Amino acid sequence: MQYLVSPRRTPSRKGSMHDVPKELMATIHELEKLFTVEISTLEAIVTRFISELERGLSKEGGTIPMNPTWVIGYPTGDESGTFLALDIGGTNLRVCEVELVDEKGQFEIYQSKYRLPDSIKVGHGDQLWDYMAECVKGFLLANHDESDLSKLGEIPLGFTFSYPCEQNAIDHGILQRWTKGFDIDDVEGRDVVPLFEAALERKGVPAKIVALVNDTTGTLIASAYTDDQTRIGCIFGTGCNAAYMEEAGCIPKLDHLKLDPTLPIAINCEWGAFDNEKLVLPRTKYDAHIDETSPRPGQQLFEKMVAGLYLGEIFRLVLIDLHNREDVHLFAYQNISKLETPFSLDASVLSDVELDPWENLMEVQALFEQRLGIDTTEPERKLIRRLAELIGTRAARLSACGVAAICKKKGYESCHVGADGSVFNKYPHFPERQAAALRELFGWGPEVKVDPIQVVPAEDGSGVGAALIAALTLKRIKQGITAGVSRKRKNSLIPPLP
Repeated sequence: MQYLVSPRRTPSRKGSMHDVPKELMATIHELEKLFTVEISTLEAIVTRFISELERGLSKEGGTIPMNPTWVIGYPTGDESGTFLALDIGGTNLRVCEVELVDEKGQFEIYQSKYRLPDSIKVGHGDQLWDYMAECVKGFLLANHDESDLSKLGEIPLGFTFSYPCEQNAIDHGILQRWTKGFDIDDVEGRDVVPLFEAALERKGVPAKIVALVNDTTGTLIASAYTDDQTRIGCIFGTGCNAAYMEEAGCIPKLDHLKLDPTLPIAINCEWGAFDNEKLVLPRTKYDAHIDETSPRPGQQLFEKMVAGLYLGEIFRLVLIDLHNREDVHLFAYQNISKLETPFSLDASVLSDVELDPWENLMEVQALFEQRLGIDTTEPERKLIRRLAELIGTRAARLSACGVAAICKKKGYESCHVGADGSVFNKYPHFPERQAAALRELFGWGPEVKVDPIQVVPAEDGSGVGAALIAALTLKRIKQGITAGVSRKRKNSLIPPLP
């Protein structure tokens, strides 16, 4: 599969700065110095990243969890059958029915999306599980003629649960901690599979969970299903993460299981926790404020610098700071009360700012007037645009460090990285800026016409990927490969293990 080569120069739309006053221009230069990540810093981050990936696989463990997912090997493209997939992300719930057809690497999918109410994100666990089960029930009733769902028979389900879990089995996962703004009581430290399956039973839904899947692992498997050059799956959206295949012999914390050392096991890195020790990331006072005022201070520090959930908040904090500074006094003598609401701006605002095609940035002017009640001068809008570029570029360059670390650790000189998520797919120039950082890190000069390592749009990891992992799990169990399958939980779709 061939992809278009990304531009050799990182896109930027600085426009003319001739009318920006000297004092404001000095502020722009100050911001550029603050948010620009030079190659020397990127290289130091990658070196540290590699050591942290290794430490996470060790018996002692590390800050990056490096969770074995018990997804064994890549798909062949010949998988078949009909499967349900449920994906709970940061803002939406999605229910899919996936049919893996006879044609190699092909599939058909039917799906519905449901908004996750904010009240559910901070309530009690049963509220969440019951809401999810109701969504699955409504989906099946809407897409099948049967009003009695029991007539459908038991349907295998891949459950995409994109939060850090310790998985001792493919159909088992103990939630380590909530991320993406969730803080639900009575779930952390518990196995989420029986909790959700109990809700499915309560609602009369004939689905059985065959595999608990992280969206990143699903992205890896779904992308590998259609592109055999895929070696890594990444998410750059509300959160950020990566997954890749590691041989069992290179995972010291699984030594006690005496697995075949060549057995390939997908590792869910959960790399949002990288550098919680604050050793190499170029954090600003704005990053520190976001961390200190978050529900989990000191955790997910990498994620808080690159994930979509936080980009708008970094942007907002800088603008407030510049308004309050006497030497800058941005938006002078104006009421900025709407801007002072935490997390009132999301990554889409930065995206809209960067996409404004007009030299006088009239769309940015309208955006600030309508959303924040703030009148902006043209020089102020040029600062606003440059700030958005700097924050977005920093996120892209830092995210490239994780990709480079896995590739260097595994010795990948050429591969595809399947990437999904709102930031990768929708934030302007994010893929190109990320590719530019990878070129710097690997030293690919102008003589290299096609980047050997390319981050490319992924297949649907949380839907198709979850269905594929359910299929792969049932297939390997029939082949006698039972590593990482729960021996305690009763599931009629998984035969008793010897």
